[in-house]
Amino acid sequence: MDLWAERVARIIAPLALFASCLCGTAADEVCDGTLVSNLPPSSFRSSSQLSSSHAPGFAKLNRRDGAGGWSPLTSDRYQWLQVDLGERTRITAVATQGRYGSSDWLTSYLLMFSDTGHNWKQYRQEDSIGSFPGNTNADSVVQYKLQQPAVARFLRLLPLDWNPIGRIGLRLEAYGCPYSSDVVSFDGDSSLTFRPSTGPRRTSKQVVSLKFKTQRNSGTLLDAEGQEGLGLGLQLERGKLLLLLRRGSTSPSEPRELASLGSLLDDQHWHHVALEQKNVHLNLTVDKHTQEVQLPEEFSLWAVDQMSVGAALNSAIFKKNIQGCLENLLFNNVNLIELTKHRNQQLTVQGNVTFSCAEPVSVAVTFPGPQSFLQLPWTLSSSSRGVSVGFQFRTWNEAGLLLTFDLPQQGGVVWLYLSEARLHLQVHKGGKVLLELSAGSALNDGQWHSVDLTSRRGRLTVSVDKQEGGVAHAAPSFPVSVSNQVFFGGCPLEDSVQECRNPHGVFQGCMRLLTLDNQPVDLITVQQRLLGNYSQLQMDMCGILDRCSPSHCEHGGRCSQSWTTFHCNCSDGGYSGATCHSSVYEQSCEAYKHNGNTSGYFYIDVDGSGPIRPQLVYCNMTDEKTWMVIQHNNTELTKVRPSPGVKQLLVHFDYMSEEEQLLTVIDQSEHCQQELSYLCRKSRLLNTQEGSMFSWWFGGPGTGRVQTYWGGAHPGSHRCACGLRGDCVDPQHYCNCDADRTEWTEDSGLLTHKPSLPVRSLVLGDVQRPGSEATYRVGPLRCYGDKNFWNAAFFDKETSYLHFPTFHGELSADVSFFFKTTASSGVFLENLGIKDFIRIELSSSTRVVFSFDVGNGPLEVRADASAPLNDNRWHRVRAERNVKEASLQVDELPVAAQEAPADGHVHLQLNSQLFVGGTASRQRGFRGCIRSLQMNGVTLDLEERAKITPGVRPGCPGHCSSYGSLCQNQGRCVERVNGFYCDCSTSAYAGVFCHTEVSASFKSGTSVRYTFKEPHEWSRNSSDAVLRGEKVSLSFRTAQSPALLLFVSSHYREYLVLLINRHDELELRYKLDGSREAEALRSSVRGVANGQLHAVTVRRTADSVSVQIDHNARENFNLTSYGDLSSIKSLVLGRVQESDDLDPDLARLGSLGFTGCLSVVHFNSFSPLKAALLNPNTGPVSVSGPLVQSSCGSSASANPYAAENTHHLSDRSGSVGSGQPLVNAMKTDSALIGGVIAVVIFVIATVLAVTARFLYRRKETYQNQDAKGVKQEDRQDFSYNNQPDSQNVSGENPKDFFM
Repeated sequence: MDLWAERVARIIAPLALFASCLCGTAADEVCDGTLVSNLPPSSFRSSSQLSSSHAPGFAKLNRRDGAGGWSPLTSDRYQWLQVDLGERTRITAVATQGRYGSSDWLTSYLLMFSDTGHNWKQYRQEDSIGSFPGNTNADSVVQYKLQQPAVARFLRLLPLDWNPIGRIGLRLEAYGCPYSSDVVSFDGDSSLTFRPSTGPRRTSKQVVSLKFKTQRNSGTLLDAEGQEGLGLGLQLERGKLLLLLRRGSTSPSEPRELASLGSLLDDQHWHHVALEQKNVHLNLTVDKHTQEVQLPEEFSLWAVDQMSVGAALNSAIFKKNIQGCLENLLFNNVNLIELTKHRNQQLTVQGNVTFSCAEPVSVAVTFPGPQSFLQLPWTLSSSSRGVSVGFQFRTWNEAGLLLTFDLPQQGGVVWLYLSEARLHLQVHKGGKVLLELSAGSALNDGQWHSVDLTSRRGRLTVSVDKQEGGVAHAAPSFPVSVSNQVFFGGCPLEDSVQECRNPHGVFQGCMRLLTLDNQPVDLITVQQRLLGNYSQLQMDMCGILDRCSPSHCEHGGRCSQSWTTFHCNCSDGGYSGATCHSSVYEQSCEAYKHNGNTSGYFYIDVDGSGPIRPQLVYCNMTDEKTWMVIQHNNTELTKVRPSPGVKQLLVHFDYMSEEEQLLTVIDQSEHCQQELSYLCRKSRLLNTQEGSMFSWWFGGPGTGRVQTYWGGAHPGSHRCACGLRGDCVDPQHYCNCDADRTEWTEDSGLLTHKPSLPVRSLVLGDVQRPGSEATYRVGPLRCYGDKNFWNAAFFDKETSYLHFPTFHGELSADVSFFFKTTASSGVFLENLGIKDFIRIELSSSTRVVFSFDVGNGPLEVRADASAPLNDNRWHRVRAERNVKEASLQVDELPVAAQEAPADGHVHLQLNSQLFVGGTASRQRGFRGCIRSLQMNGVTLDLEERAKITPGVRPGCPGHCSSYGSLCQNQGRCVERVNGFYCDCSTSAYAGVFCHTEVSASFKSGTSVRYTFKEPHEWSRNSSDAVLRGEKVSLSFRTAQSPALLLFVSSHYREYLVLLINRHDELELRYKLDGSREAEALRSSVRGVANGQLHAVTVRRTADSVSVQIDHNARENFNLTSYGDLSSIKSLVLGRVQESDDLDPDLARLGSLGFTGCLSVVHFNSFSPLKAALLNPNTGPVSVSGPLVQSSCGSSASANPYAAENTHHLSDRSGSVGSGQPLVNAMKTDSALIGGVIAVVIFVIATVLAVTARFLYRRKETYQNQDAKGVKQEDRQDFSYNNQPDSQNVSGENPKDFFM
């Protein structure tokens, strides 16, 4: 083509493009005109060409000119095809085609863009995928629409793979439209100042938008100021854009950082920035990412008075100016660059500002992988003696070889490398280190760092960042010089002469501005294979990615990275997983209970992986209901103290939980309540004579709504509880306090209307009159029942299913649920997209499979169990998928995980309905129960959907098969609609799982008698009224010997006695025949009256008796005579008051009583001590003397020095994921102050206790002296042990023990 034709083509091309983009609509709405087909051949370049007929100019879509397309001389991954569009253009799509009539086509490729033909930027899909799909034959066209349009002048395509039986062959087209812009350039000393037109103060939205590009990592982008010096600034700092707030223009304070966004913004590519402010709400956008910022209240009427671009209004605040280019600078849609060009008076120019973007040409090279290296020859100039090497690098890796070369004379080698993010130089020879230097630190921060290595006149110097980052010197005894070549980044894999050795790992990162012997290295010449050698390098670009910006670490996880991946540190946050997505805490107290936990403080996460943070609550699991207790700042009964001149008292309540946590707890609970009490004397509460209210309260979300009823009444009733029941002290009023009496009275009750909870504040009105007195109490918020935990559905057919809206978990998805089944396989859930899908299924009786596809092909994670999962018991499944990995866990089995492909697709794109319990094809459905199905922290309401779905039933009974093992000590599991509870009526233990020992402290005068009133009562609990055997178990702690522990008698003068004899031995006496003497069985275990806790179990069958004490060996005895306990009359613990049936010795011992502790007393199916403590003096139980329930029988109280454990978030062993309660955990400063006060009170109480103890011991001494006279009259067999010690005393006196 001659010169004239080429000029015509250059004129026609933009006209054709312009015409194609103006088809009746605006260019920004339709942008799909062809960009390549009308370009002249001179707009095409390539790395090489097979022949003149395979030249790049023939690479136009659907053309057959020349050889039908472009083919390079060699088919490898170092080839490229480049197109010059003539000017910066908006590019929205690309299309490829193979070479016409051949077997040559691409199957995948990379796409690069540039404004200058240098410093290329790779286009990535989803910020990670770099490759584009190519063709499957030579003729079909494959078009790819760019997810985000690119703006560039130059387009470059790099083949990655091609037809294996052909070679690289390509025709292409790009689509888009013209791009217009106004550009301004700043040299680091220049700026623009804009002052909006004066007028009424504006309060509407203010928007600033622009694009910028720079090679400097720091500088002021803009600085806006409003009234009273209040301002906002955008500052580039280490490649990140900071939003800063400053106050005061005359004496400015240090600016405060409000937000940080973006990274690596000093890459000399255009970056879009938008700042949108309305009142106190601000959105900061950098490229595709937006961050919402809440401004201080003073910005509610803020407006810009002046704005500086490129520099700060006050250089004392922001010292560095921007050096680079800005484009399309708009303030409220006003083009400031256009105003500057026309010398508008609202704009002032400082310094040298130009309206073009002169870009420095800086060619970088990327070392992406383990086989990357750059080899350059060393040519020493005649004037040079020594070594001088310089370069800049940036990386995320802590280690890697930067530079190596051989020493020509000594036969040694020099290594310059990174280790632990520091720069090290090492000279090595013959297996020995001759010299080692180090400089710099934290050089893996992704910033550009300069390195200079010089050796002159016997002095070796290594410096980092022009000595700002560190410098090291040495004076080696040998000259340091280069033999003939240097290697950057690594070594060739096959080096036959071993000229390059690398023990320090490859370098992954970017380099630029390479100099050898003070001469710059032309990397374009290297790329053309005209200088040196290289492998697997990306030339003329820096391909560094910041995988932590934006961070994929959720819930405050800290992100760190290497060149190829990132890592999230989730410690102390309460979340786990590769991206800190899943909560380590349960969502309710109910869930903790079903893990086998008992009452205590727990962290709960009400929305699982959702945004609401974990909170500390108290879980009270002492009865059938599991209560969640949330405290506020004043739950005590508080006296009203009116202030002079104030008619009403306003009291606010601050809860320990945040707003979202509170409201979610209330919503998810079956029932919530809060006590509201008012004790009054001459202080009216609700109703006045005029009908208005004296007092009211606020409750519900936020600050609450006005509530005009009191505890125990209904919302809107204007009544108290007595008014609802009709039993107020004055029938004319609806509240007791409204009677206005001088006697103290009370209105109290529970608030149970969940929309009105929690109580936020009280307004008390009738508190100022003379004689008025009142106290109030607002209790903690207490809730029970987790509606989500028990939300279940039963699928009785393989064809039945529930459907829900599409699941959205593009980057992070977690699914958790419980299931139980008798089937060996079935799909739990499935959601499909066009190509993507997610599925969880039971593939066999012992395997659960989590499968999905996000565009990289189907992946599976399998969890295998050693026991069958179709055992009709509840099993828990937890699956998670994020950008790093997929994991699956069944019950408490080890977590199965699979890493995501490197640089693969990451977005899960689904569009169909979510199917639960089946599939869209109605095949391989699940038969059984699914419960508590949660996806990304949101519970799916299975029960509500099951009510209207054939083949599916709401709810799923049968929980004791799974949780019944939690009921201990003969406790019985009882089914409930939602869950279960442990019936401890037949157990000697109490508590939520029948695990709490029932213990009591006995004094010498204490007697517990359990009477079997009718002979047939025993037969209801036994197969025969005659007792031919029994089982007795109890625990005791005492320092008394001898002592009678238990006495069982019959109507026929038969008895059983358990006692401690004078030798501190346990003795069992049986009298099974009223006409014969009792038989004594003595244990060989001695020292049982030592004040320690001992457990005893006695079993008798006919004449065989076994006794076991603690963990000692069981002792077996045989009675000499066979008999039975017939018609049991009573069982006595402690002092025996009726001893007619006993011989004189036992009667005398029984009359002395027992001093110490008894615990978990069990006699066959009866628990006499438990009955006495829980139901004293009712039914068959009678108690005389002092009986005090205590924890003296617990094993922990055996050690008075045992400390109570406290678990915090930082205590990973006890808190995170362990399910252990957090005891006395404090999170606020007020709690810390309270703890200090508690310590002071404890010290004072201890002093008083020690004094009281001294006086008590003095008194006890006299009492013991009086008792000696009694003992001398007793038989020698029953003499007391008079050797008390501290442990004995503590065991006898519970009050002393707890002091």
